This record gives sequence, C-alpha cells and structure tokens, in this order.
Amino acid sequence: MNSQVAKEYNEQSKTYDNYSTSIPYGDLEAQLFRLALGDDCSGQTVLDLDAGAARVDVVVISAAMMQSGQAATEASLGREGVGRIRWHEADVSQPLGHLPLQEEGTYDLVIAAWVFDHARDRAEYDGMWRNCAVYLKPGGRFVGIRMGDPRAPTLDRRYGVYMKDFEETPDGLSYRYVIQLDPPLEFEASTLNVSMAGSYEVPERYGITDFETEPPRTPRSSKGTLCSGDPSLSSRGW
Repeated sequence: MNSQVAKEYNEQSKTYDNYSTSIPYGDLEAQLFRLALGDDCSGQTVLDLDAGAARVDVVVISAAMMQSGQAATEASLGREGVGRIRWHEADVSQPLGHLPLQEEGTYDLVIAAWVFDHARDRAEYDGMWRNCAVYLKPGGRFVGIRMGDPRAPTLDRRYGVYMKDFEETPDGLSYRYVIQLDPPLEFEASTLNVSMAGSYEVPERYGITDFETEPPRTPRSSKGTLCSGDPSLSSRGW
C-alpha cells in the first residue's frame, strides 16, 4: 500500500475514532458489521487486518492508528481487555511472516474492514486476500467490508461521507475519501474493478468460499431511523 495512506492515518488518527458515532454512514456501517459478525466471539482467536474474543491480533499500517486503538481499547475494556489484544504495524498487502502472529491456519475469525480499498493494483489486492486465507483455519469465518462503486449516489455527502478527485487507473479507480467531521478527514483510496464488480474470484482462488452479503437495511440510531426509505441504499455504494 502507498506510504501516503499510512501518513494520512497517522495525522488524523485521533479524530477518526468519532467516525462510527458521529456520521450516519459510519453508524449504519457499524450496525451492519455487528450483524455480520454475530453476537458472540467468546473463546475465539481473531486476526483483524485493520483495526469478547479469547485473543485478538490487530495489524494496521499506521503507528498512530495503533496507538489510538490501544487507548480506545483500554478505555472501553480496561487493563484485562488490553491484555487480550496485540497490536502490530505492517502492510497487509505483503507477507506477514515477520510478525509474532499465531501459526498460519489457526485463527477462528479473520476481519478485513476497508482494507481492499487501499490496494493500488492486482498484486496488492491478491496479497491482501492471500493473507486472509493463509491465517484462517479450516472452517473459520471471514468478515470484511469493501467499497462497491465509489461514485454511487449514497456517497454524495447526505450521510456524512463523499468521494472526490476520481482518476482511472489500469486496474480500477483512485480517489479521495472524505469524512465530514469537524475538521473533515481525507484519505487516499483505490478500488479495483474486480472489487467494484463484487467478484469473489480472488478469495475463492485462495480457498475462502460460501460468501454471504449483509444487505443494506435501515437500522436505528439515537437520532432516529437512518436512511429510511432511500432507494439508493440498494446501490453498490453500500
């Protein structure tokens, strides 16, 4: 992944924590993610390739995001919770054998949230999926979030995020991802054509199969029903 991505996350890590609680898009994303994850991860070992389990290994590209995550974990789970979570800084598009992770093929659950939308080309995209497959145990679960079409109508500011500065690349589309906090956050992103199409060809090649998609819904927040009655929620922007 581009070093610019790490730089931007380092510079904006403290404010990024407000994304899921202050922005309608982030609130909806968090609720859909919880539905996909399920209610109980107790006793499971988890590898989170982006930031209740028995143990969690988190791999992030940004040192500042790692420190922010550690602080948030201690604030919500206390010292005992901190001890169950190990943080590592690395580029998840590259082999992770240098990290003190569990052995390959031993994690009950592998998570990759928005990771694939930082792959600049097919080599990086394939590397990300390869890492997911290598560390997932037989019969384990993968839970991920990836962009559909970043030009989708739901991404036009109405829910607190928007995309800009689109440029076509040989493998897809690069753009800037803006979160409308105060001050706004901006990140470099890149979504490949194979991912925009919703294809599972790459993960299936590495042995991750039987995918299920959590459909867009209209969950409630403390401010009422999110996105209720919006037909554009069926677009691949969600």
